[in-house]
Amino acid sequence: MLAAGESNRTKAASVGFGVFMGIFPVWGFQMLIAVVIAQLIKLNKALVLISSNISIPPMIPFIVYGSFQMGRMFVTEDATWILFSKDLSLDDVKQNLFQYITGSITLSIAAGLVTGLVTWLALSVFRRKRAAAQT
Repeated sequence: MLAAGESNRTKAASVGFGVFMGIFPVWGFQMLIAVVIAQLIKLNKALVLISSNISIPPMIPFIVYGSFQMGRMFVTEDATWILFSKDLSLDDVKQNLFQYITGSITLSIAAGLVTGLVTWLALSVFRRKRAAAQT
């Protein structure tokens, strides 16, 4: 995971891809799919696996809410707000599924890109400082 030989780009891509897969709506299979794809495209599997754990139970309400709100951009006519109610039914879920799916795909792409960029910037700064301190 802390392999010095890996480039900042590879590590940042691994973290960004892990976050992307952690939010992407393939419920229950995110980590399995993430590791298989990471192996195929030669990313750091440990970083992908760790960062795909963004969908842990305390984060799920935020991910679902963010996905639902992002989906509002794509469903202009029938877009609804999340109503926290005891009267939520399966018909309500079916009605709003497209909004959630499109929002979750959009959120996963945006979060993966932002996380990858922030990771790359942080690695660039801290690795440069470490290299300067060692000389």
